[in-house]
Parts: sequence; C-alpha cells; structure tokens
Amino acid sequence: MAELRWNPILKTWTIISSHRQKRPFLEKDSCPFCPGSGMVPDEFDVYAYPNDFPSLMLDPPEPDIEGDDLIPVKEALGHCEVTLYSPKHDITLPELSLAHVNKLVEHWEKRYMEIGSIDGIEYVFIFENRGEAVGVTMIHPHGQIYGYSYIPLKIQFELSNFKEHMEEKGKCLMCHLLEHEHEEEKRIVYESDGFTAFVPPFADYPYQVFVVPERHTGSLSTMSASEKKGLAKAIKCITGGYDDLFGFPFPYMMCMHQVPTDGGNYDYYHFHIEFYPPMRAPDKLKFAASSETGAWAWINDTIPEEKAKELRDRFSKRLSELDAEKQ
Repeated sequence: MAELRWNPILKTWTIISSHRQKRPFLEKDSCPFCPGSGMVPDEFDVYAYPNDFPSLMLDPPEPDIEGDDLIPVKEALGHCEVTLYSPKHDITLPELSLAHVNKLVEHWEKRYMEIGSIDGIEYVFIFENRGEAVGVTMIHPHGQIYGYSYIPLKIQFELSNFKEHMEEKGKCLMCHLLEHEHEEEKRIVYESDGFTAFVPPFADYPYQVFVVPERHTGSLSTMSASEKKGLAKAIKCITGGYDDLFGFPFPYMMCMHQVPTDGGNYDYYHFHIEFYPPMRAPDKLKFAASSETGAWAWINDTIPEEKAKELRDRFSKRLSELDAEKQ
C-alpha cells in the first residue's frame, strides 16, 4: 500500500507506505550499496541510488481506498532516493576528505535542482539519519532525498513565520536570529568560511545545532562556489565534533531546509541545516514522549548554553585540525 491520506485536524498529508516493512535491517553479510553488489557502479564518488522501498513514487499505484470528503486520499506522488556518500562501506561522513564532502555538497545541489524541476514536486528535502538510535536500517554511509508533491507542515509553519517576520520587522527571521546569537555569543559553536553554527536558545534536543550561511540565501542553488565549500567544511567539522563528544559515532538527524520548488517567491526564507542528535548523555537518549508528541510541547532538560560550550570545544578542535592540514 502506498498513498496519501489527508489529516483534517492538522491540514496535512500522511504518507501510508506499508511496503516499507519489508526493507532490510542492518545487513552485515552483503550490502547493495557496495561496489561488486551488482546494484551500484564499480567506481563512484557520490552516487544517487533509487530507493528500493520508496514512500513516494513518480508513477504511484492507485490508492487502495477511495477516501471521502472528510478524509481525501490521493496517489503517493513524489520521489525518494538514497545518496551514497562513498563506495567504502565502513567510512563515515566526518572521515571523508574535505574535497570529497565538497563533491557531496555539489551532488546535493544538483539533485535539489533536478528533482525540484519535476512536474508536481513542490518540496525537496535532503536529510541523513545516522545510527541505530534514529532507525537506520543500512550501515553503508548514506543520506536520503525526498521530493514531495506538497509542502510539509513544518516547512509551511517556517515559511509563514519567516514571511510574517519580514513584513513586520523588515528583515529575514534567520538573519535576525544570527545577529542575536552573535551579540549573545554564548551559544555559537562554530564560525568559519561564511557559516555560523549555534545551539538554538529554544533547542528541543540537548545537542541540537543550526548551521546557517551568513549571507541571506534560500538554497544550495543560490550559493557561490566558496559558500558551498564553506558548507562542506562546516558539515565535516560538526559531524566529527559530534563523534568526539562521547567517543563513539554520534547518532543524529541532519535536516536541510531550503526554499520550495513550486515556483513561488520565497525571497524571505533563509537556508539552514538542523541537526537533531537523540543523545543526552553517553548512555541516555532524549525521547519524543507524550508532551512532545501529543502536544508538540518540547521539554529540554538541559541548559543550551552549557551544551553549546561542550560542542564548541569539540567543533573548534576539529576546525583547527582541518585548517592546519591546509598549511
């Protein structure tokens, strides 16, 4: 079963995708993402792999139920693909060379533009789920890209609030937030090559981080070559710094927020990446429990400024090491 069902309470679509129950889980003996599997080229740097169990399809089947006026149902139109970061099975994103991460950023830009140009695709979402703690089913280093036939609800909220802020304050909401964080300083964890990262003062997760370009820009496609290199550098340092925090590969959700691809005018929106790591201690997870899930009322039982200091120390060390390599 693959279809979209309307949620009239929240005014958004839920993707029903029961066939994903059959997807493999942490295969150790064979990996379809490795060269030699017959599923990928024998040689590649970064590769777009068609998702074997897509939630959304460009040629979706007819819905299994008809729906009605209260709960409309429509085809699960969209696109799902896997981004293979490397042909190496055991490497992780921060272990890739900076030049290789640059190629990854270029790949993301290309796929954002290509998928976004498909008729009916209104939003392109680039993301990575890392680690078993966030439900990863394959070990090989990879992320994913979804093309939605609608603008997801959280992005709708962001767009509405960015637009309102621009109309009321005359400036971009994220630019304003960047100014605020630079003035406060205590939550900034990374600054280099046109990018700033900080723990939001309103962080939902203990080690949550926003990565933001200093220049107002809405997507990868409007970044300069130097900005894309700066983004690659930030991602490499931040993911590596996360690993240094507790001394093991740090699980996280990396979510890239860009302007929709529906042809609208979103000059007021600002590109950013949101990292959501579920760890709150080396042996403890931050769960989305009843308050978070049932009421959307997040509770952070840590102090953002203290967590920012922990992260700043790790990220700064990674940045210094990377800068030293160039000398």
